[in-house]
Amino acid sequence: MAIIELRGIKRHYVVGDITVRAIRGLDLDVESGEFVAIMGPSGSGKSTLMNTLGCLDKPTAGSYILDGLETSTASSDEFADIRNDKIGFVFQGFNLLSRTSALENVELPLFYDRSGAKIDQKERARAALTEVGLGDRLDHKPNQLSGGQQQRVAIARAMVKDPAFILADEPTGNLDTEMSMEIMSLFQELNERGKTIVMVTHEPEIAAYTKRVITMRDGAIVSDAPVKERGNAAADLMEWKKVHASFAVAGGVA
Repeated sequence: MAIIELRGIKRHYVVGDITVRAIRGLDLDVESGEFVAIMGPSGSGKSTLMNTLGCLDKPTAGSYILDGLETSTASSDEFADIRNDKIGFVFQGFNLLSRTSALENVELPLFYDRSGAKIDQKERARAALTEVGLGDRLDHKPNQLSGGQQQRVAIARAMVKDPAFILADEPTGNLDTEMSMEIMSLFQELNERGKTIVMVTHEPEIAAYTKRVITMRDGAIVSDAPVKERGNAAADLMEWKKVHASFAVAGGVA
């Protein structure tokens, strides 16, 4: 089943006398349970595509059906509801409230739920944090957490409303190698449990942990292929720790 269906998507911007064609008639399907990386150089259109997928911007032309709902003809309120209900966002900079606990940060999307469903918000947030391995850090504020743990809180927040898919924008961009592998290991775990993930990245080594890589250039998809030699982030993380532990024992610099 296709969660994402793009047909003939175009996005043009007028800058003075110049029309910038950021996306040029793009077609794309993403099936439920996929783990997709979107790559491309600066100016390729990948950020515009991300904004379209995230319902942060409407295309100039074309159709975007998200989980069975046509977004391009939705009213402003409908568009906002689709974005809030169907998409879980994970950003490079975490975007956590600094004076708020992990539990309260994860609860935030539930405060904007207009579905009328009666849920225990704290219990839902607690379950999401437990799923990402932070069930013992509920009361910690962001400055009491490592960068990797802060990104885990952000991932829990993205999942708390059980969205149609998670949209991650350079989720390892602010993390070191160890924490990057930790986050990719978590994404792989979530994907194995059935979560659909679309990730924008400029790092080939990070894209190698996904299942499919889409490469953009000049507003079009120039390559769309499965990952042939997919990395195992958990195994790579264990190996990385072994190597650095041996450096430490030998008195080397890790």
